[in-house]
Amino acid sequence: MTVTDQKEIIDSTEAVTPEGTVDDHPITPYISVVIPVLNEAESIPVLHEEIHDVLKALGRPFEVIYIDDGSTDRTPSVLRTLHANDPALRVIEFRKNFGKSAALSAGFDAARGEVIVTMDGDLQDVPAEIPKLLQQLDEDTDLVSGWKYPRNDPFSKRIPSGVFNAVVRRLTGMTIHDFNCGFKVYRAEVTREIPLYGELHRYIPVLAHNRGFRVAEAKVRHRSRRYGHSKFGGTRFARGFFDLITVLFLTQYTLRPLHFFGWFGVSTFMLGLLINSYLAVLWFLGQPIGTRPLLTLGVLLMIIGGQFLVFGLLAEMIASTTDRSTGYSVRRHLRPRGWDEGESSRD
Repeated sequence: MTVTDQKEIIDSTEAVTPEGTVDDHPITPYISVVIPVLNEAESIPVLHEEIHDVLKALGRPFEVIYIDDGSTDRTPSVLRTLHANDPALRVIEFRKNFGKSAALSAGFDAARGEVIVTMDGDLQDVPAEIPKLLQQLDEDTDLVSGWKYPRNDPFSKRIPSGVFNAVVRRLTGMTIHDFNCGFKVYRAEVTREIPLYGELHRYIPVLAHNRGFRVAEAKVRHRSRRYGHSKFGGTRFARGFFDLITVLFLTQYTLRPLHFFGWFGVSTFMLGLLINSYLAVLWFLGQPIGTRPLLTLGVLLMIIGGQFLVFGLLAEMIASTTDRSTGYSVRRHLRPRGWDEGESSRD
């Protein structure tokens, strides 16, 4: 998420945490559950009770963060009622609908736990599966993505989702079966390094894998929708594919844009050069070429190819001078005993 987007969302949210509640609680939570909701007034009370029972049984301090993404039903009042009776509950209310990626980003920014759980607010995800996901989040895993199996959705949703997942697997090389599943468990450092905007939330496993985090998958139970209706639609499906192009560019060419523009530029320029070389041979043999459309095509291809090379160089200049996050991700830094943090200004 860009700095501008973050400022806009911060200015457009209200964090419902009155004095004397969770923000003043002396215990830092180990688990933060982040749940974006949109018009889920009927589902939230049941979901919250299930989550509370599961997390309480784990015996670890926890917090539950709901992000109301501009709901127009009774969701805000339901959340405020729950919040008044639960010191472990936090609520963030958006002034309007910003989308699921923005809601997750706000939840990640607010979360204080070492482990972060995300799930949908429609009761289709089963909170009782949280311990299984936490168990798989062992020392060798940074993110566990749920796989809804078997999936209890109508064919009108399962078929396009299956096509989408197959395309993403093919283009990214990852073996995740269900990129759309919102039921995930993260180490907190994963959420701090993944930029979210647009519809990029569905590509979190791809972005995390690209940063060097270890990603695993686990089957989770999936229930039919009990209340309300699905937010899934054709427009949302199409936006997901456009964002896939963004993800492929971000994961492969962000730090080397000339490689992206260069291949096309060089290929186009060389094709134009080949055409013009052929025409030059004909001209030396005495054949007229001034009226040939092929000459126009050859010159045009060389110009376009040269322009793409210039675009690539300009993009390289911008990338090299723009303030950005590091191109690497550190899992741990083992220092000698007695190391003084002030000895290195770069750490």
